[in-house]
Amino acid sequence: MAHAPRPTVLVTGAGGRTGHIVYNKLKERADQFVARGLVRTEESKEKIGGAADVYVGDIRDASSISPAVRGIDALIILTSAVPKMKPGFDPTQGGRPEFYFDDGAYPEQVDWIGQKNQIDAAKAAGVKQIVLVGSMGGTNPNHPLNSLGNGNILVWKRKAEQYLADSGIPYTIIRPGGLLDKEGGLRELIVGKDDELLQTETKTIPRADVAEVCVQAVLFEEAKFKAFDLASKPEGTGTPTKDFKDLFSQVTSRF
Repeated sequence: MAHAPRPTVLVTGAGGRTGHIVYNKLKERADQFVARGLVRTEESKEKIGGAADVYVGDIRDASSISPAVRGIDALIILTSAVPKMKPGFDPTQGGRPEFYFDDGAYPEQVDWIGQKNQIDAAKAAGVKQIVLVGSMGGTNPNHPLNSLGNGNILVWKRKAEQYLADSGIPYTIIRPGGLLDKEGGLRELIVGKDDELLQTETKTIPRADVAEVCVQAVLFEEAKFKAFDLASKPEGTGTPTKDFKDLFSQVTSRF
């Protein structure tokens, strides 16, 4: 039996908290994947180990990401605009902190134009699948996340998701709930659609579990042409998810 060649998988946003976990998971499974990462700065590259398979590029500039995308089989998109808190907020005074985005780093530029650039570059490179990590809450235009820094972050994320779904490329759109910095592999994962999980008690998930679902999505046909919300039961309740083919098979929604 000839072994199928290992797919080359690029994770963008590899310097971010979830992206870094995905990159490490791909590296750890060198028998299954050829890993690549894309980060925005040399500083980010050094922070995650500075390996030759980490490319530096700006997703807002289509030409700067083409070297990273060339020759890949799958793309996992984990780039996201990051709101910053305005200085001077004093939690003891009550009220709410105010947020802003750096110039040029608004959700429209990062989550829409930047993701569109990645999808276009991947399509031109003949990529076989794109896994895109969005966020729950996108069905509600009045979601509080949209008001942060007047960025409408979920609106722009949703626009990029729709662009991917319309691209013709096999896709997997993952919309996690609130992200926890906790150990992965210990919880039962739950899939949903249309933000229904936001009405329940189970609307959070460890980053490590989101990262695992991203990696597993590349392995299973059952994950393709699907979009779903993702959360987890509390640790200690239910059975930790090990059968990802079954998890993806539960998803019926294309968007």
